[in-house]
Order: sequence, then C-alpha cells, then structure tokens
Amino acid sequence: MNYKIIRGADQMNIDEIMNLLKQTYWADKRSQEQVVKSMCNSQCYGVYLEEQNILAGFARVITDFATTYYLCDVIIDAKYKNNGLGTALIAYIESLPEYQGLRGILITKDAHGLYKKFGYQTLNDRVMVKGRL
Repeated sequence: MNYKIIRGADQMNIDEIMNLLKQTYWADKRSQEQVVKSMCNSQCYGVYLEEQNILAGFARVITDFATTYYLCDVIIDAKYKNNGLGTALIAYIESLPEYQGLRGILITKDAHGLYKKFGYQTLNDRVMVKGRL
C-alpha cells in the first residue's frame, strides 16, 4: 500500500478528519469547532493513500518542545487497518528531531502492542509513558 505522510493542519481537509474521528469512541462527539481549535494548537499528521489521495489516518502531538509531548487522536480508518499505516505514522512522528529526548505520553486502551514497539510502557490499563517519569 503506497502512502505519504503529510504534516500540518493547513494541509488537511477538516471533513476527512471529522469522518475519521467519528469512528472513535473518544472523539466521535467532538464538534467541528473543537476539532479545528485542537488542530490549530497541535502538530498534526495525516497518512494519505497516494494513488487515491484519501486520508487513511491521522494523529496529533501536543508539546512544549522542551520536556514532553502528548501523542493523541491516533486513528487509522477501519477500511485500512492492519496494513502497517499505524506503524508508519507512529514511526514517522517518533523519528522527528523535535521529539528526540522528550518524554512521550499517550493515553489509550487500544493498540498497546503497537506503542510498545516504540518504547512506550504501560503504567496501568490506559496510561503509557515513554522516557523518564
């Protein structure tokens, strides 16, 4: 599956992101206004299927760029799950120089195996951190 990862909220279509978030249990009730505001105040990443230019995945990072980043709203469209897109998206984000040496935080009840591949550790059944506590 050929894909490209796009960085920047201004590069993404809000309707496509809303459709992805409606597939989740944690963001399905967010208003478009909330989503736009959250995107404007975060680092946003989208996985696009190259041939069709379809948004297949999305993630946001909230950070101070000095000590900590919070990985959130990670979603792969149900139609494209189990094709390595989630791994590719997280690998891309984790490889960026601005996040190197920072503590990563993630709150999730899903895909712990995926995040553990990138060094996240489970503290309890929903909270995972990477780096120093």
